[in-house]
Amino acid sequence: MEQEDKRAVHKCFGSAVVGPRGQLVIPVEARRELGIGVGTKLLAFNLPQGEGLLFVKVEAVEDLITMMSLQVKDFTKLLREAETANIEHAGN
Repeated sequence: MEQEDKRAVHKCFGSAVVGPRGQLVIPVEARRELGIGVGTKLLAFNLPQGEGLLFVKVEAVEDLITMMSLQVKDFTKLLREAETANIEHAGN
């Protein structure tokens, strides 16, 4: 049985202020809960219409890309099987 993820969706950890050198301080609760420590690399993505930034750990993006790559392989296999079945069906 899979363990349910108990973290809240769209949880607000508080606010951060951009300092004079463009730096942000991530709230401590967010760092603790999300495992963000010194040296953690984050990718910054823009939100639609320039409404803000989304920060994601590099490892999470790598995991997502790996998972998507595997899904693409499975989807390609299913398409090939469907094409073969259609060709065989059309020939009968």
